Amino acid sequence: MLMTKGALLSVRMPESLAERLELLAKATDRSKSYLATIAIEEFVAVQEWQVHAIKEGIAEAQAGKVVAHDKAMEELKKWGNR
Repeated sequence: MLMTKGALLSVRMPESLAERLELLAKATDRSKSYLATIAIEEFVAVQEWQVHAIKEGIAEAQAGKVVAHDKAMEELKKWGNR
């Protein structure tokens, strides 16, 4: 990933994490900024997915697309028996 332009973000983190990041950057021959960008990108992707899935679930529940609790538990018990 080559970043020539981008937004600047200042982050305050525990000293122990900063030290770990520094060591990782040296070990991988990458900059701390590169590693932090990759980490934030992965975190944001997971959070976006989770928020989307929650909103989708809420919309389905509001539309009445739900399964009764006892039916859901019955199905889950089958999964444990495989």
